[in-house]
Amino acid sequence: PVSMLTAGALVHGRYRIVRQVGRGGMGAVYEGEDTRLRCQVALKEMRATGGQAAAAFEHEAQLLASLRHPALPVVMDYFMEADGQFLVMQFIPGEDLGSALAKREAGFGLADLLAWLDPLFAALEFLHGHRPPVLHRDIKPANLKLTPRGEIILLDFGLAKGTVRGGDPAWDPSVLGYTPRYSPLEQVDGSGTDARSDLYALGATVYHLLTGVPPPNALERATALLNRQPDPMRDAHLVSAGVPEAVSAMLARALAL
Repeated sequence: PVSMLTAGALVHGRYRIVRQVGRGGMGAVYEGEDTRLRCQVALKEMRATGGQAAAAFEHEAQLLASLRHPALPVVMDYFMEADGQFLVMQFIPGEDLGSALAKREAGFGLADLLAWLDPLFAALEFLHGHRPPVLHRDIKPANLKLTPRGEIILLDFGLAKGTVRGGDPAWDPSVLGYTPRYSPLEQVDGSGTDARSDLYALGATVYHLLTGVPPPNALERATALLNRQPDPMRDAHLVSAGVPEAVSAMLARALAL
C-alpha cells in the first residue's frame, strides 16, 4: 500500500503538505503550500518504480507545463524525491462534480450542463489541436471541478498522453489505468485511443451528470452486442424525462461503441 505524506511535512525543501485530497494505487494528490511564494498548490505524487513509469511521469510534466488554457490547471514544478516523483500544479478550490452529484437525488439541470460544456469543449479542442495532440484519457465527473466563481476546470492528467506522428503512443499505455464506466472500448481493450476516445468519456460523463444514472461500461455493452442481446445503454431521455430528445441523440452519438 502507498504510504501517506502527513500534514506539515516539507517536500523538496519548499512545499508544505496541508492534507491529502485523493489517492490511487500508484500515488496520491495533496493540497499544499508553496512556502516560497506563499500560495496554495496541488502536489501529485507518483510512487511507481521503474524507469518506464518514471519516464512517463516526466513526459507528462513536460507536456502539461507547455499547456495554457482557462479550463486547465497550470503546472508549476516537477521533481524527484526519495519518496517518489512530484508534479506541482495550481490548486483549484471548489467541489468536484462527482462529489456534488453524489449529494443529489437527481442529475443536474440542462442549463447548468450547457454552461459547463462550452469551456470543456474549448479545452478539448485546444488539447486535441495541439501538435502532437494531447489526449486526456480520464474525463469523468470527479475530474471536473466547479470553482466558487462558477468556472469549470478539467483536472487530473494522470493518464494524459501525447502522440507522435503516425499515431503511435509517445510512451506506453498509462501506468494508472482507466475509469471503466467512462472509458471507451478501445481504451479498455488497449487497441489504441485517439481524440474520439475523449469525446466518448465526455459523453458518458454528461450522461451521468444529466440523468443521475451512470452509463453501463463499454465492455458490458460490447459483450451484450456480441451475444446478440440489446445494448444495455438506454437513451438519456428515457432515463430522465427532463433531457430533450435532441440532447439524448447527441449523447448516443458520443457514446457509440
